[in-house]
Amino acid sequence: MLSTKLRRFEEKEDIEQLLSSLVVMMLLDNVGFVANMVSLVLYFGSVMYFNIPGSATTTTNLLGTAFLIPILGGFISDTFLNRLNTCILFGFIELLGYVLLVIQSHDTKLQPSSPCGEKGCVHGRKAVLFYASIYLFAVGAGGIRGCVPALGADQFDNNDPKERKKLASFFNWFLFFITIGASIGVTAVVYVSTEIDWYKGFIISLACSAGGLFVIAVGKAFYRTRVSGDSPLLSVLQVLFITVKNLGTKLPQNSDQLHEIQSDESNLMKKLIPHTDQFRILDKAAVLREGKEPKKWEVCTVTQVEETKILIRMMPILFSTIIMNTCLAQLQTFSIQQGVRMNPHIGRDTIPPASIPVIPLVFMTALIPVYEFAFVPLVRKITGHPNGITELQRVGVGLVLSAISMAIAGIIEVKRKDEFKNHNHVISLFWLSFHYAIFGIADMFTLVGLLEFFYREAPEGMRSLSTSFSFLSLSIGYFLSTVFVEIINSVTRRVTKSKIGWLEGDDFNQIHVELFYWFLAVLSMINFGVYLLCAKWYKYQNAVPFESELVSRNDADLRNDEIEDTAK
Repeated sequence: MLSTKLRRFEEKEDIEQLLSSLVVMMLLDNVGFVANMVSLVLYFGSVMYFNIPGSATTTTNLLGTAFLIPILGGFISDTFLNRLNTCILFGFIELLGYVLLVIQSHDTKLQPSSPCGEKGCVHGRKAVLFYASIYLFAVGAGGIRGCVPALGADQFDNNDPKERKKLASFFNWFLFFITIGASIGVTAVVYVSTEIDWYKGFIISLACSAGGLFVIAVGKAFYRTRVSGDSPLLSVLQVLFITVKNLGTKLPQNSDQLHEIQSDESNLMKKLIPHTDQFRILDKAAVLREGKEPKKWEVCTVTQVEETKILIRMMPILFSTIIMNTCLAQLQTFSIQQGVRMNPHIGRDTIPPASIPVIPLVFMTALIPVYEFAFVPLVRKITGHPNGITELQRVGVGLVLSAISMAIAGIIEVKRKDEFKNHNHVISLFWLSFHYAIFGIADMFTLVGLLEFFYREAPEGMRSLSTSFSFLSLSIGYFLSTVFVEIINSVTRRVTKSKIGWLEGDDFNQIHVELFYWFLAVLSMINFGVYLLCAKWYKYQNAVPFESELVSRNDADLRNDEIEDTAK
């Protein structure tokens, strides 16, 4: 059984203080995390002597792992530890990774002595230290991101309409503050790493993450925490296993004959979910065969079956965002390497190429308040939806913008090459700002939309696991980028006259990144068409999403809140 332990707060300020500590923790952690996301590709090339495709694929594999681990973090927090303790555990793992990074980046004896002409030049003990450091960092950072969004959302009582309707705002402000942290990271920390010394940049990242961990640990006794229970993944496996075992079993005509615990038996510890007709084959898991006792691996409850159906319904939405995250991977690999070949000067100042992602972060920082205070109220009057547009509509907007971003990225690369080859002119680094800015807006729409969608739609006992699905999409996107690079090189090596793949070699002016960008742009538009079908097919848990219910029911509450705030 799953149960929920919620601490009641007498003052609204108590919740706000706890949420403040959460967003401060993520702000500080993101300073180092995002700085390293965008700059490690340069560290791999300049210090560890990976070649161009080697640096790119090592980075995407690392980030793919970082965004796969939230699933593990969500699983642990739902099953063994609560979300807060899981966050603290992974925080210490991340700190250990940073310590090893500092050691290796500071001691030249632990680094390759010179380029070796291969994809990677790290071997032996140096390789053990290298991969241990970066993957401990990835595991720790990923585990934190599997817990914090759900932990923050847990501070709102879903049974209280006034708190429930503020959930969307929490996710917007959550993104706002992690964007501020990311902006600090890609400017200050990246500058220290690339222009002064890598180990000093890693020390700053270490200090910020340690500070964030301290902030969240100080308030440990005051959070609303959910008591861990049975594994949600195990519950899904039980449904699938018993469904296969009962394939030959006939379903009863009346769904009331399916196995379910009574509400008094559940002791209100787990919310019962009513039966739905979608994916009827899974109902076989709730059929108790004659002569069998209602044991765990003999029969499932209707609620277990419905929880599995909910997760299955959400999967097409998740998979439809993978291509967008493959596009994101290019902004942290090939686009950074593009920037190295461009003019980084603005007047007397020099901007590190890895700092160019600050442009979309600035856009996001400026636009999130505009979205919250201007766009949502305006569109709310038109649509009647309290969030202006639905979560799935937000995701759709982001998918279209990501395709536009990749198309523009290809055009900019063509211009860069033309200016260099035909006019011996190196164009400004800030030409990259166009596709970075558009993608930043896309990310603002999609990431928040996904986080809110997965939290709202997931069963209560699966919310950490469910919100971590947003990061699973990122993970698959990064790994898919590695696969695309390898496949495209393999195919184009065979069909081109030069017998060299589009993305092979160390001369960035000879490889064809622009064609890769356009390939992703076309793929993104095809993917958007698939997403529209998936979004239209998706059925909310209720016939009408609970936001729509709140519009009419809580207009008076909104006005009362405004009156109360004015009086205060």
